[in-house]
Amino acid sequence: MYYYIKGKVVYFEDGRLVVENNGIGYDLQVSSNTLARLADKKDEVTVYTSVRIGTGVTGGDSTIKIYGFYGLEEKAMFSKLMSISGIGPKTALQILSAIDPKTLALNIVEADYKALSKVKGIGKKTAMRIIMELKEKLEEEDLDSLSDVPVKKVNDQVSQDAILALASLGMTKGEATKRVQEVRDKANTVEEIITIVLKGMYK
Repeated sequence: MYYYIKGKVVYFEDGRLVVENNGIGYDLQVSSNTLARLADKKDEVTVYTSVRIGTGVTGGDSTIKIYGFYGLEEKAMFSKLMSISGIGPKTALQILSAIDPKTLALNIVEADYKALSKVKGIGKKTAMRIIMELKEKLEEEDLDSLSDVPVKKVNDQVSQDAILALASLGMTKGEATKRVQEVRDKANTVEEIITIVLKGMYK
């Protein structure tokens, strides 16, 4: 229905942002991250949106709610979380309020359920379900969007073996992948890659 709304913020409170456009005030449900980025803006803002239609509390008339996001990454992550059974808009926004989209994506790819379990209302079982259902989807995407350090899939066997070796030394898979990619063109063997990575970490 709406891809984005552009206008001025005329009211805000915890979890809510009202943006006025052409005399109409759009009442948006937002995460704490979006609120922090947009609430105090004096100039015109652009808020990406997701419209959800549900039934009323008593099962009567339909209700329409608009969810707002400061960027497309947060909107995309909201949609991914909403695809999981048992995760509704409120829970999705709660997760995005506690963890920014890039960090959340990396937590999922690295299967860091402990980080997800720190979110209020998200237990270990729910965290594991999020990881199980989204990990493969996120791994198939271009991971450049998940980190300030470019990370792409590593296909050669030497790199894969080096990643596994570094992971066995205590690194997360995501961190090991980044380190290997950074030094891959400087080494030809697993041993050389590990040596360069470790030297770089402890020099």
